[in-house]
Amino acid sequence: MKKLMFTVILITFGVLNLNANINEKSCKNQGDDFIYAGGECIQFYEAEGDTEGSINIIVHGTWKKGTNTLARYSSFADNMAMATDITSIAVALPGYSGSSMNKVKDLSHGGDTVYTKKYIQFTASLLKALKAKYGVEKVNYIGHSAGATLGSNVVALNPNLINTISAAGGRYDLGKQKNKDGLISISQFLDKPINTKFLLIYGTADKISKPEVTTSFYELAKKKGLDVKLIKVEDAPHLDLDMTDTSVEAITEMLEE
Repeated sequence: MKKLMFTVILITFGVLNLNANINEKSCKNQGDDFIYAGGECIQFYEAEGDTEGSINIIVHGTWKKGTNTLARYSSFADNMAMATDITSIAVALPGYSGSSMNKVKDLSHGGDTVYTKKYIQFTASLLKALKAKYGVEKVNYIGHSAGATLGSNVVALNPNLINTISAAGGRYDLGKQKNKDGLISISQFLDKPINTKFLLIYGTADKISKPEVTTSFYELAKKKGLDVKLIKVEDAPHLDLDMTDTSVEAITEMLEE
């Protein structure tokens, strides 16, 4: 009932006005569904599971600044918790739902945001904070679009932080940003030891992250010796690719191995 009320509140009242400078003390005063990490006050939604020792962390992609992403992803977290019996946490990245933007911008600020060291380090801090909060050893990362790209880049700089990553509709190289200095992509780090298990998901009707983006990275990752599996979702567009039945079944199967 508490989860249902929380979702209704999100949908009814929309985004909380937290996009100001929020410190750790004021973040704690916001309630149990906020966590201070990497200099940001991040709102999240918890769907409880019974399995101990691990959590699923769900990370959305690019939306317009101020979008109430938790109103959309809370139901997905419920679905993943039910399917895997693992506590599933949907996070609102800076600038979305009630999350602050003290130090980093929202994802719509620029196409290279998820490739910057600053944003990657912030995300790693968030994952570490959630890992500590829930007292678990294993982190299962589930990301869509820019969230998938971001997760893979976290793996590049933190090869032991994420145990499994389910990446739906992401990009795994610098693409149009390749001529910009200082940007980071997982494809640059495949010659280094990576302990994360990868599940790469693509939709055959995806016009934003076209199938060849994922399949080409899969071939490269496989060649480099990563533990990687490829999943095709027939006729699936980019939107909600992570939420399809095929995706959920594949993620659940990987987490049961």
